[in-house]
This record gives sequence, C-alpha cells and structure tokens, in this order.
Amino acid sequence: MSVRIIDIREITKPIASPIRNAYIDFAKMTTSLVAVVTDAVRDGRRVVGYGFNSNGRYGQGGLIRERFAPRVLEAAPDDLLDASGDNLDPDRVWSTLMSNEKPGGHGERSVAVGTIDMAVWDAVAKIAGKPLFHLLAERHGRKPDPRVFVYAAGGYYYPGKGLEALRAEMRGYLDRGYTVVKMKIGGDDIAEDRRRIEAVLAEIGDQAQLAVDANGRFDLETAVAYARMLRDFPLFWYEEPGDPLDYGLQATLAEFYERPMATGENLFSHQDARNLLRYGGMRPDRDWLQFDCALSYGLCEYLRTLKVLKTAGWSPARCIPHGGHQMSLNIAAGLGLGGNESYPDLFQPYGGFPDNVRVEDGHITMPNLPGIGFEGKSDLIRVMRDLAE
Repeated sequence: MSVRIIDIREITKPIASPIRNAYIDFAKMTTSLVAVVTDAVRDGRRVVGYGFNSNGRYGQGGLIRERFAPRVLEAAPDDLLDASGDNLDPDRVWSTLMSNEKPGGHGERSVAVGTIDMAVWDAVAKIAGKPLFHLLAERHGRKPDPRVFVYAAGGYYYPGKGLEALRAEMRGYLDRGYTVVKMKIGGDDIAEDRRRIEAVLAEIGDQAQLAVDANGRFDLETAVAYARMLRDFPLFWYEEPGDPLDYGLQATLAEFYERPMATGENLFSHQDARNLLRYGGMRPDRDWLQFDCALSYGLCEYLRTLKVLKTAGWSPARCIPHGGHQMSLNIAAGLGLGGNESYPDLFQPYGGFPDNVRVEDGHITMPNLPGIGFEGKSDLIRVMRDLAE
C-alpha cells in the first residue's frame, strides 16, 4: 500500500534565553517546528515525522509555508515514493523541495529545507519500523554503533555570571558524565577570557578536556592573538575563530596554532564544505568538522558532504556536528561520525536526549525507538504532538 504526505505543518516557537556568545544574544531566538503528516498507520497511530532547525538560526516559517511545503503537497504522490512504493523516498522529496531553485545563495533556505528533511527522515524510519540510525547503517552497508560520543556545550556569557558560576556550570557537566566541555570566548577582552579559561581548567583538572568557541568573531589579527594565548593550554579544540567563509584566515591560523581546530557549523552545502577543505588549511589528522544537517539542507545534502570528505581524504569520524539534536545523533550512530554536540541545560525542549538516556564516560547509548526517537523525550514529543496529533 503506497504512502502519501497529506499535510506539512509549521509553527515558529521561541527558544529564547538571556545568554550571549561572542556574536549574538539569544533573547529573541526562535525555531521552526515542522510536522510531515502521512496517511500511514503504525501501531494504531498515524505516522507523523517531526523536525526543527538548530539554535543560532531563526525559525523559517515564511519560507516553509509559502515556498517549500506547497511544492511537496502539490507534487504527484507517486513522485515522492521509493522504488517499492511502500515508503517515501527522501531524495525525491528533497528534489521536489528544491525544484525551481537556482544554485548558490544557500543562506536561510538551507535551514528551511533541512528542517523539512529532518521530518521526512523521521517519517521514513517510522514507516519502516526502525530507528533511523539502523536504517542508515543498513542502507550504507555499515554496522550501527549505538554508543555515541557527546560533549557538553555551554559557558555562555550571562548577566552577572562570574568565574565561580562558570566553574559550577562546568562541574555540573562533569557530574553528569561528560568528559569534554565547551565554553565561549571572544565576548570579552583577551585577558578576561584567559582568566575564564584558567578558571575552568582549574575546575575540571584531568577529569575532562576543554574546547573554546569564538563563534566567528575575530579578524585575522585577533584570531592570531588568541591562538598565541591558547597555545598555553591543552585544549580539545579552538572553534570558528573568524568568519566561516574566510578560508584564508582559517588557513593562516594553522601557522600559529598546532593543536586541533574546528569549524563548519555555518557552512550550508557540500560545495561550501569542499571549499573549506580546499582552501581552509584544515588538517585531517587533528581538526574537526561541524556541519549541521538541520541547517544545511538536511541529511540528503549531508550525505553529499560526506562524499566530498571521502574524496578529500577525510574520515567521517572527524565530524562532530553542531546543534545538539537527535537527528545528528542518529547520523553519528548510523554512519560513523565522531560524535555530537549536546546542550544539557539550554534550548529546551529541543536539546538533549530521550528521558532514560544518560551520559556515561562521555558517551550515550541510542535507544531502540522508531524514527529519530523524539517519542522518547516526553517534554519534546508533547510539543510536537500539539502541532499535528
């Protein structure tokens, strides 16, 4: 029996928080929550796939409702099916979403398409009755690994937050099982950031490693000055020092910083990924790539990005996506990525893991839930079902 998409719904929800990084504050941040409603029924419930865009980019309700969702709903239903006719074909849906779109100019539309794409993959795996990571592993001839490395992202600038509060935050992540923690830099002067880094390192000792993230704030001179300062510390990585499209800046930093660097969360296509690897001086033996499928046209495009990496001699194990969402957790477990970001205390209910999942020695174990696994996170699935069920 063939499957039909009968509706695509979107609602723009606040994920506001009184925090800031080096570039933006999150006081008015939003996300788009999307439901792809099908006519399939599993275990007595209509199959609905869900998706949302990662923090740091705003909700895309206008683009989704006015441009992309209508293309799918107006398409001939059979044009969206896989060869068996019994499930949706994510690549066919993706091609329909991108029909009549010019190449380039990835910007905001990549977020809109990535959000719908997440919901489509959730529906596809639910219709198949499998966790998405199992489905991905099967399709790519791999053995799924349900154990995934995760790190705790935090250390934001917060009104009135001093060094003791920063240390307490990081201690809380260690107490919950994390072995790598991340903090923001670049939102204050370099001397103050040095004090913040020293305070965190004194708190975590040899129990964990520290990564730092400048969120693209620095010009070349400042990025180099920070690189020289950061060389004094055994950091897990130095993340996104300059504008994400300034590949020359990134390449130059390799002359001043031998330890691992990370970037890619604000690159939104496989073409951008290719240019980063061609011109950004990234080193496949130590650096990390942070492309986020929810912001970059979805998993269909992320698979093309992984092909670019393979051609350039990079392992998928050097990818630790931005975003802290369960979609990337499934990709990591199914396709062998190096891990995933997580937000233990922020951007709820969208961040985090299913209710019974715990971090142990810096890793989580994926639950055996059909689809992406949203149904296992009670506060999140409640919001989702309010939209479509």
